[in-house]
Amino acid sequence: MALGKYSRVDNRRSASSYCSTVTIVVFVALCLVGVWMMTSSSVVPVQNVDVGQENKSEVKEQVIETNEGNNNRQFEDNPGDLPEDATKGDTNEGAAQVEEKPEEKTEEKVEEKTEDGLKTETEDGGSKTEEGESKVENDESNSEDGEKKSDGDDEKKDDSGEGDNEKKSDGDNEKKTENSDETKDAEKENIQIDEKVEKTDKEQDSEKSDNGQTVNQTSNEVFPSVAQSELLNETATQNGSWSTQSTESKNEKEAQRSSDQQIDYNWKLCNSTAGPDFIPCLDNLQAIRSLHSTKHYEHRERHCPEEPPTCLLPLPEGYKRPIEWPMSREKIWYYNVPHTKLAQVKGHQNWVKVTGEYLTFPGGGTQFKHGALHYIDWLQESVSDIAWGKRSRVILDVGCGVASFGGYQFDRDVLTMSFAPKDEHEAQVQFALERGIPAISAVMGTQRLPYPSKVFDVVHCARCRVPWHIEGGKLLLELNRVLRPGGFFVWSATPVYQKKREDVEIWAAMKELTEKICWELVSINKDTINAVGAAIYRKPTTNECYEQRSQNEPPICDKSDDPNAAWKVPLQACLHKVPVDASERGSQWPEQWPARLDKVPYWLLSSQTGAYGKPAPEDFSADYEHWKRVVNKSYLTGMGINWSSIRNVMDMRSVYGGFAAALKDLKVWVMNIVTIDSPDTLPIIYERGLFGMYHDWCESFSTYPRSYDLLHADHLFSLLKKRCNLVAVVAEVDRILRPEGKLIVRDNVETINELERMLKSMQWEVRMTYSKDKEGLLCVQKSMWRPKESETVKYAIA
Repeated sequence: MALGKYSRVDNRRSASSYCSTVTIVVFVALCLVGVWMMTSSSVVPVQNVDVGQENKSEVKEQVIETNEGNNNRQFEDNPGDLPEDATKGDTNEGAAQVEEKPEEKTEEKVEEKTEDGLKTETEDGGSKTEEGESKVENDESNSEDGEKKSDGDDEKKDDSGEGDNEKKSDGDNEKKTENSDETKDAEKENIQIDEKVEKTDKEQDSEKSDNGQTVNQTSNEVFPSVAQSELLNETATQNGSWSTQSTESKNEKEAQRSSDQQIDYNWKLCNSTAGPDFIPCLDNLQAIRSLHSTKHYEHRERHCPEEPPTCLLPLPEGYKRPIEWPMSREKIWYYNVPHTKLAQVKGHQNWVKVTGEYLTFPGGGTQFKHGALHYIDWLQESVSDIAWGKRSRVILDVGCGVASFGGYQFDRDVLTMSFAPKDEHEAQVQFALERGIPAISAVMGTQRLPYPSKVFDVVHCARCRVPWHIEGGKLLLELNRVLRPGGFFVWSATPVYQKKREDVEIWAAMKELTEKICWELVSINKDTINAVGAAIYRKPTTNECYEQRSQNEPPICDKSDDPNAAWKVPLQACLHKVPVDASERGSQWPEQWPARLDKVPYWLLSSQTGAYGKPAPEDFSADYEHWKRVVNKSYLTGMGINWSSIRNVMDMRSVYGGFAAALKDLKVWVMNIVTIDSPDTLPIIYERGLFGMYHDWCESFSTYPRSYDLLHADHLFSLLKKRCNLVAVVAEVDRILRPEGKLIVRDNVETINELERMLKSMQWEVRMTYSKDKEGLLCVQKSMWRPKESETVKYAIA
């Protein structure tokens, strides 16, 4: 019985143990099946895993083509926020061509841009720009996340497979059969989803193709025309939202290099004798001390250092934001230009006076003590053909003083290029610029002025102290070069109306010289109010007088002498003949102002190729239309610029003067710079009734610091990078721009990014940045910040 008892107990224990074992096995199996189901539901469908290599390539190509076709979608904003007349779209035919021939995509895009003008401008400025950039970043981020997810899924799938092989059971097989059915259903569902996504993409492509113009209504006029892109050999291709490994690696390397470069921006203050008023090419004291002679004002000419400075200038103590135009014409802050010597020397002639915290300008001058406006009107009364603001629009004022003559010519719709040397008349040109009057520091010395030939309607000299009559009249012959045939030379000086011995001798010499160069003395008149007189001469419009001279003195210039060559060209005492061919520039007088602004110059022929590759007249008109759109739809409304505070403007790389022409209705003046390595289009700018000069931005500009309220640079810096020290160019930009002044840059994205890093290192405020198709737009504002460390500019120490 005992045995039976024990036997019964053992049998119970055996049955209980068996049940527990089965329960555990079933539980473990269910857990494994659950894990397997969870992992299998997240893996890529089987058919995607088994795709052959060739099919994978086809799929990849389809994806790339689709993304290239939708390339612009990542930059699109709400079309309703933009004006319809500022947007342009692609045609269905163009889209089809891109789909069929991806390799011709860029070329097709170029043709469309050339016909339709420029693309992509945001009217709302910074807000839309940030949206566009954020959207691009999100697309790229999503792309990277997608790649990481795929990798993670593959790892999970492999781990799941190994676990299943190690822990199989009968229960697993039963559950696996059920799960297999579920997996097949999931595969079907995934296939349907894939088909639906593919269909949606196709519908989007179709919708884009059918409604191309609507989709692309985000295009405003931010970027340069394709004509410019062709000129600069620029491209605008992209790879869609999914960047390639090559691109990612390249970008990372460039970013690391940029990060390394950022360390090098260690700005310092310039320590020079001129202090806050340092002009590198005019204050090179080391070069001036080595001159063999200063007889011809060589010491007032440009002597640029071999290496331009990369330091920043200090601000005058107590510097304030300049007074706005037109009040600035009458007074400026004393501490902005703290010089009183001129007030002491010329105060009795009403040049400038010190009045409390201001320097005031009564509007007088040596020849017009009782005001410039009376003097200006008196000149026109003397010779009615002068016709200020109509026939005479662009004039040159030699030895301008504080430029009151040019400042009050604005009231007569006349644009005056004023210049004077940096001499004992302390800061005279600086006073002019601070007042909002155009002027540069220059001298009639040994070299030609930086202007083309036959461009000024009138040249004016009021006691300018230039010895016109000496050395064969070399200096007067330089005026003859830049004066338009039929233009006037106004000489208001003591030899005209005084009878002192020296004055009489100079008058006799001038009379003989002007007869030799065939200038006609139109008028000698005396202003009884100012007690001065003026002689007014007219340049001939034919070569008849030159050919009838008994003596060839001064001689006619050689045919090989190009009168338009003006950059560092020595003066010669010779006469340039007047053009007589009806199609040659200078043979006819331009249209009266303001009609000449819009009119294509008569000497631009369709047989000539313009700067952007089109026939010259068409090129001219397209450029003007482009800049009108850019200025009106972007610059005036989309950048947050208070244009009432803008007066002195410079276009650092002008072509036809379209940017300046588009600003014609504002109370601003624009100095158009045609760089020496660009097509010589400066004569066209003058023909329009605008002005400018030649310059090489590898050197310092001939102006005082803090001269301009706004600088505009269209694809300038990317060109300068090839031959100049870009850091030195940026330091020069900082020198000539006023604190709180604006810089607008249009260039390729690489250059924009480099400039942005550089300007941020000077603590400039980025007001707007925008990029698309490898083209960028940057608007920044200069700050009051100055570095604490300094470096001595050895060649500028007295």
